[in-house]
Amino acid sequence: MNTLILLRRIGWMVALLGTALACMAAPSTGQALPLTKVADVPLGGGTTRMDYASLDPGRHLLFIAHLGDSAVIVFDTQAQKVVARIAGISHVHGVLAIPALGRVYATATGTDQVVAIDEATFKVVARAPAGVYPDGMAYAPEAHKLYVSDETGGTDTVIDVRTNARVATIPLDGQVGNTQYDPVSRHIFANVQTRAQLAEIDPATDRVIARIDLAGAQGNHGLLIVPAQRLAFIACEDNARLLVLNLASRRVVATFAVGGDPDVLAIDPQLGWIYVAGEAGIVSVFKAQNGTVTKIGEGMLGPNAHVVAVDPISHRTYFPLKNLEGRTALRIMQPRT
Repeated sequence: MNTLILLRRIGWMVALLGTALACMAAPSTGQALPLTKVADVPLGGGTTRMDYASLDPGRHLLFIAHLGDSAVIVFDTQAQKVVARIAGISHVHGVLAIPALGRVYATATGTDQVVAIDEATFKVVARAPAGVYPDGMAYAPEAHKLYVSDETGGTDTVIDVRTNARVATIPLDGQVGNTQYDPVSRHIFANVQTRAQLAEIDPATDRVIARIDLAGAQGNHGLLIVPAQRLAFIACEDNARLLVLNLASRRVVATFAVGGDPDVLAIDPQLGWIYVAGEAGIVSVFKAQNGTVTKIGEGMLGPNAHVVAVDPISHRTYFPLKNLEGRTALRIMQPRT
């Protein structure tokens, strides 16, 4: 074979491989992210892993789990600055603000606890045991109960928020992903990611009352419920897919490719926009309207941008980044007009 032809063929193969890898990392939609950057604000601390974030829009406070620093960062979204760092929450993974209680709950995986924090003082007010690897949380207000995903323990731990004490442990028979509350059924739903199922829990009895098989799920971890449209959005980290589950029919009605290792989901309820943030730094945006879901944009948001929180009033989105050019930062975005 002619040497020049051989070199050309090798070049074509390299180019094709590069294209394939790029497609694997960032599935093409033909549409860029419908967002524009507002600011990158330093968060302080070490350039270590961030995890869940939760917003109290009434108080304009965003709580961010700085897992690698074992601290919860408190960010004022009006002043656009950090106003507190709550230390001593070992390997904090989950964080959930409950404005009605004036309290924030955080999961301290290093000590296998749920930690209650007063929103007014930013002081720890209680600690309760929470299984083997406490992670995400959901709150059932009518039952006054907090449900905590025990990822490797294969359970949901139940905390009575009136006493901040553990009152039940619900076996789910598999590795547990995120847990969410549905205000329509008043039930809790939890991803059982090693069984490709969604478990439904009745807070009145703290028992699993149904298991929904998720067609096409591999590592179903992230979970978001949109009660008004009777839809659940499920992010599958092992095959980079977003599943849309109809809660009435209990069937997967749509599947979308998203960026690698999708993790946290969030919704802007007024716009009907669903955000899917992934470990690869790719964010996908969907619009849910009248029970129909369409992808409206996708792209690289920032390094390791796997966490997203949405302000339903300003429509701004917040993405904690553990290492942006050598420092931690909160990337603030807003819809492009």
